Amino acid sequence: MRTALFLIAGLLLLAASFVLGRLFFESFPPEVAWLTVAFVLLWCLATFFNIWVGATRDGYPWGKELSLFLMVFGIPAIVAIGFKWQLL
Repeated sequence: MRTALFLIAGLLLLAASFVLGRLFFESFPPEVAWLTVAFVLLWCLATFFNIWVGATRDGYPWGKELSLFLMVFGIPAIVAIGFKWQLL
């Protein structure tokens, strides 16, 4: 359940970053690259914190948490890069 919630949170954070980019930047395409990099870095930190909590506090093995990290981080990051390519 926590994995699904993190995936939804990542996609919502991605949508919010692109909406804010549209609202606050006049020339949108150059800022899309910056927003994509900022989102990917922020999302990497958030998902790393998630696996760290899962492995240390909840007692899940690091191998299982690493595979979940790749999925939870990878799906929103790939969607962000895809949006960047579509908008540029």
